[in-house]
Amino acid sequence: MPDIHIHREHHLGFKEARKVAFSWAEKAEEKFDMECTYEEGDTEDTLHFTRSGVKGTLLVNAKRFEMNAQLGFLFGAFKDRIEAEIGEQLDALLKAPAPVAKKTAAKKKATEAAPAKAAAKAPAKARKA
Repeated sequence: MPDIHIHREHHLGFKEARKVAFSWAEKAEEKFDMECTYEEGDTEDTLHFTRSGVKGTLLVNAKRFEMNAQLGFLFGAFKDRIEAEIGEQLDALLKAPAPVAKKTAAKKKATEAAPAKAAAKAPAKARKA
């Protein structure tokens, strides 16, 4: 069976790396109809993924991602293409900005509300004068 091995170093830390792995799993389930199970550990997580003709693992820790996959006979003919696409997906996820916290949404609402409050106060000041 052809094997795929992808290794990526990162500087995200474990918590952010875990988020990237979850994101990759969601995309794999949606786009490739993979069945993914995620095992959290203290220093390393393991994402298991499988579908007909493909099975593998993605090891995630504070410094690296390491994917190993075995392809069945039919998928073996597309090994290079599959490996390249998975590598591009991981690279894109690693370069993507960190997910925005809910605080930003709250700030946005406050910023949008500020002009409305200022407009509401302006007529009151004009009445006093």
